[in-house]
Amino acid sequence: MQYARLGRTRLEVSRLCLGTMNFGPHTTEADSFAIMDQSLELGINFFDTANVYGQKTGEGVTENIIGRWLAQGGGRRERIVLATKVYGKMGERPNESRLSAYHIRRACESSLRRLQTDHIDLYQMHHIDRDAPWEEVWQALEQLSREGKIIYVGSSNFAGWHIAQANEIARSRNFLGLVAEQSLYNLAARMVELEVIPACREYGLGLIPWSPLAGGILGGALHQITTGRRATEPRQKTIAQKRPQIEQYENLCREIGEPPADVALAWLLRNPVVTAPIIGPRTLEQLSGALRALDLKLNDDVIARLDQIWPGPGGHAPEAYAW
Repeated sequence: MQYARLGRTRLEVSRLCLGTMNFGPHTTEADSFAIMDQSLELGINFFDTANVYGQKTGEGVTENIIGRWLAQGGGRRERIVLATKVYGKMGERPNESRLSAYHIRRACESSLRRLQTDHIDLYQMHHIDRDAPWEEVWQALEQLSREGKIIYVGSSNFAGWHIAQANEIARSRNFLGLVAEQSLYNLAARMVELEVIPACREYGLGLIPWSPLAGGILGGALHQITTGRRATEPRQKTIAQKRPQIEQYENLCREIGEPPADVALAWLLRNPVVTAPIIGPRTLEQLSGALRALDLKLNDDVIARLDQIWPGPGGHAPEAYAW
């Protein structure tokens, strides 16, 4: 396994992050345990979850599964960097979602109970809350940090401006601020190259791409079109719309003799701002199959051809659209 520092921190995490969103809805608890055990054996020490994962409002299904796995002991908790998120709807009453200081405090305490741990290593705001003053947000997170309940703070689905605003206010409060950003980023979804990636670079955030295979579109979709998420109606529609690009992409992958999923992950890993793409295996086979990407080096010719197939927004803003 390869490791990298998480943004500007001294914390080292594996170059692949284990995503757990499938645990519960699509992967049984026993299989989830096996995937987490195998991840440790493979050297993956970065686990990501969220309080809303599990598809049952307020129950924290996935966090509970991870908590029961951690409760087995054997040094499991000490060997991982554990990340979870706050923002989503956890009940029907007012103040059971978003980023009020009230909800942040209660959501963190609930996640700690479900995860059966005394601290969260990376506590991430799942979305921006435009109605929550940053002074209120940082006050709540600073308090949790002082109490030792969280160590680092991250964001998810933030715009570049949100990252800048959050970290400038954190700086004025003598607080470390955001150290990581989770964004939708893959060959087929490159909008973050405009402003989010430059903001991450300037403020020292590690980028953690979610959906690195575009929901399976970049994982050999044309050859596995009838299985998994690829078989759903929305995914079938997307495959039909992007079929010419997918065909070119899969032809290129065959030409260089590499699986499409590995090429997609390797493309992300070559970006120095990217700390660790999130892989969300439903099976042990999917987990072990992702490791090849760590050693796959794409040459300049392949990168240029990928840019032709999956063009980005034109570079960083504002140069991408203005001079």
